[in-house]
Amino acid sequence: MNKTGITDLSRLLRDMRPSLHPDSFVYCTMAFNDPATSLARSAQGAFREEEGLALILEKRAADSAGLVYGPVMRMITLNVHSALEAVGLTAAVSAALTQADISANVVAAYYHDHVFIPQADAERALHALEQLTKA
Repeated sequence: MNKTGITDLSRLLRDMRPSLHPDSFVYCTMAFNDPATSLARSAQGAFREEEGLALILEKRAADSAGLVYGPVMRMITLNVHSALEAVGLTAAVSAALTQADISANVVAAYYHDHVFIPQADAERALHALEQLTKA
C-alpha cells in the first residue's frame, strides 16, 4: 500500500468510500493502574489523557469487563488514504454530519479517518457521507 497519503481535498472527498463497521463501540476511561487496561491491546483506539487511559472498545468487550461507558457508537471508515497533514477533510465531514444533525467523533489513523457516530444515526450518517462524495 502506498505510504503517501492524499492531501488534495477535492480528491479525498471524491475518492472516499465510507463504510459502516458492523460492530458497536463505546468510549470508556480507567485509571492507569486498573487491571482492565489490558483491554488496550484489543481496543479500536486508545489515548492517554491526564485523567486516565481512554479506550474505544467493542461494546461486547466493555460489557464483558463490566466497564462503565457513554453512548453506544458505530464506526464509519473513510476508505481513502488521507494524509495526516491534509486540510479540510475533517471539516467537510463534520459539516455534512452537522447539517444532518448527527454528532461525530473523528479519529485520524495512519491510512484512514474513522468517524464514530451514535448508533441510532448510523445509516443516516453513512448516507450523508456518501452524498458528500458526489458533491
